[in-house]
Amino acid sequence: MKLVSFDKVKLEDVNVEGAVGTKIRWLISQKDNAPNFALRMFEVQPGGMTPFHQHPWEHEVFVLEGEGALVLAGEQKPFKRYDAMLVDPGVHHQFLNTGEAVLKFLCIVPHEQPTKTEDKPIGNPFAAGTANNC
Repeated sequence: MKLVSFDKVKLEDVNVEGAVGTKIRWLISQKDNAPNFALRMFEVQPGGMTPFHQHPWEHEVFVLEGEGALVLAGEQKPFKRYDAMLVDPGVHHQFLNTGEAVLKFLCIVPHEQPTKTEDKPIGNPFAAGTANNC
């Protein structure tokens, strides 16, 4: 069991190529003995972005503050506070802050590696503990 205010969780730089002005708080992770998922809070500065990337697991995202755009192959889908998004596995994507305030969103990813198929690699370095020492 864990109960903590988000502002008591360390705010860390996202040290991934292509990330600009982006920080992360690992609110709940494997370190907390969460059996299935990691809950992360991202903070993206105005003009900032997450890297354009893809992986074999889905994202569930909920926007707490700010506005931005979800970038998918050649397309931008605007979003705002209180919007929810599902990014499907294998889809190249990026989150941009298009507003004038800090963009804050929650993102949930699985710990377990998805089942391998012939055309998809497996693994989740962000949930498994190899990124940002989590």
